[in-house]
This record gives sequence, C-alpha cells and structure tokens, in this order.
Amino acid sequence: MKKTKILIIEDEGPIADLLAYGLSMEGFLTRTASSGAEGMKELEQFNPDLLLLDWMLPDQSGLDICKKVTTNYNIPIFMITAKSDITDKVLGLEFGADDYITKPFDLREVVARIRTILRRLDQANQGDREAEKETVIRFKNIEIVAEERLVKKEGMLVDLTPKEFDLLMTLFGHKGKIFTRTELLDFIWGYDFAGDTRTVDTHIQRLRKKLDASDLITTVFGIGYKFEKQAE
Repeated sequence: MKKTKILIIEDEGPIADLLAYGLSMEGFLTRTASSGAEGMKELEQFNPDLLLLDWMLPDQSGLDICKKVTTNYNIPIFMITAKSDITDKVLGLEFGADDYITKPFDLREVVARIRTILRRLDQANQGDREAEKETVIRFKNIEIVAEERLVKKEGMLVDLTPKEFDLLMTLFGHKGKIFTRTELLDFIWGYDFAGDTRTVDTHIQRLRKKLDASDLITTVFGIGYKFEKQAE
C-alpha cells in the first residue's frame, strides 16, 4: 500500500526531528526542510500529499510559502505557529492553510489532525466524483473540468485556490441548498474553528469576483449561501 508523504518545513531541528520520527512511526513517509527555499525545492522533488509548515522561517514567512503552494499545488497545508492571536490564525486560513496548531503541541494531536485532513480530503474527492459524473460541467460562461480541477471562464483559465475550487464544487453539487457559514467551514475546512466565520465570507467574495458569479452564488441573509438552481 502506498504511504502518504508528508513534507515538514521547520527550522527548529528538534521539532522537525520529533515530527519526522513521530509521523514515520505512524506509517507516514516524511522528509524535512529547514528553510523556505529548501522547502520549495523539496516540494517539487518529493511531491508530498500534505505539507506541515512552520509559520516563522529564517528566510521567508510561512504565509508566503502558503500562498505559493496554494497557487501552484493542490495539497493540504497544516501550519505550525507560535502565534496564539486569533487574527494571525484567520490570516493563515485565508492564505490557504487547512488547519493550524500552536506551539507547544502534543504529537498525538498533530497526528489526529493530519488524519482528519486526509480523511476529509478523501471524502471530498469521493463527493466530487459523485457530482462530477459529467467530464465537463458547463453553466453560463463557466466550464469546469472536474477531474483536472480546472475552471474556465469564456475559455480562459481561472486561477482558483484548492479551497475556492472545493467551495465551488460543494455549492454547485447541492444547487438550491442553503449552507450556513458554519456548515461550509466544517465541510471545507473540516474542524471546529475557534474564531468567527470570516474566512468563509472572504473565500465566497473571491470566488464571486473571479467567476463574476454574484448572481449564481447568492447570499441568504442571516443564514449563509447557496448556488442558484436555475444556473445551468
């Protein structure tokens, strides 16, 4: 059976070693990098299934790495941060992180959260396959090549982050259903968020802007969002 590969970008040697050892004992295949530059090289060569990323790196911010990864790769990101302020955590999520944990942490919680992310990703992929019985989905001037996770508008490729794509497919796959912000947060991000749901609003706004889809993805005031049924 193929092992799940995890890349650890962490500049504190003892923490990186602890994570690598602990995750390998849980059956994961790991590789470590101590800087952002080294991490980006390893990302291309190792082709991991999940990225474990420290917020503070010696050469660049983990947020910068997060932004680059979500732009060029479709892998979940689990951030490790010494920052406990909720604003910083929201910022990390808005840059594309799937989850975060604050130092000091318990290795058992890290493993549990990673398994949750991977399980949620597998469930999302299964859900996508149900919603993606058509190879290409079309509505208005939008075209979704589901298996390749590509979205085009008037024939031009639209640059969606993995979370934006998942959000689009969730809403489109349940046209007419009203989702609360909490439901979308739990389904797409997959955990009980300790703060508010602003990250959902932010992703909805970006998705609407990129697709020019304010008439498709509508706000149900006081409740949440839905994808209009008549958008075929």
